[in-house]
Order: sequence, then structure tokens, then C-alpha cells
Amino acid sequence: MAIRPGSRKVNTVLAAWACLILGGGIALTSTASDFALATAAPLALAGAVMLLFGLSMDGEGEVDPESVADWEPDSSKMPDAGRVMFRVDTTIEPPIRTSILCGRCGKVDWVDGRKPKVHTCSECDTLLWESEEE
Repeated sequence: MAIRPGSRKVNTVLAAWACLILGGGIALTSTASDFALATAAPLALAGAVMLLFGLSMDGEGEVDPESVADWEPDSSKMPDAGRVMFRVDTTIEPPIRTSILCGRCGKVDWVDGRKPKVHTCSECDTLLWESEEE
């Protein structure tokens, strides 16, 4: 699994806030013991440095619309789980297209628009679903 560039920024900022809250919590709830202060101070300082670093990171880079439009799921067979398995992916932004992966033969069908109410695989003629509730 690849990490998207934008998620590194968000993860760094969230980790920084966790360090700040944890360090502050330890410092405020302890009874001024040396060990608690020796733990809380570096943790809170590291959180502050990480927060500044995370906020200064570049956000998500520009995404190439062509590469997003050309995306296609991997055509692979899925394990038999007592009935035919399938995978449906629908784009959010126009043009709205739906890819349907048949788990029995691994064929990817494309449909313009959202998920249809009924779909049969064009390769193996297997009925994948009949209603939207499934």
C-alpha cells in the first residue's frame, strides 16, 4: 500500500497533537515527580516541533486528471465464497463511470453512470446481482 503525499502531512499533524496532549496530560496530572516531568517535557517539545514541521509540509500535489480517468481495477479472480463475488467501483467526479469486476472470471466491465440494478458478466454470462439491496 502506497502512502499518498497528502496523508503524510495529516499523519504528522495528528501525531504532533497526540504528543502535545499526552505530554501536557502527563505534566498536569502528575504530582510534580522528576520522572513525570522528564517524560512530559520532551514529549510536548517534540510535539510542538512536529506540529510546526507538519504544518510546513507541502499538501497534496497536483493530480493528473488523465491518470485518474485512465485508472482501471486489476482484473483478477476472487475466491468462491458460496456465491459469486464481484467488485464495483464508481467515479465521484464526471464523467461518472462504474467498473464491475467479475470474481468468477476476472473480467472488468465498464458502465456509464452509477451502479446498475442488474448486471450479468459479459465474459462468462454469470448474473452478479439482481437488485441494489444486495
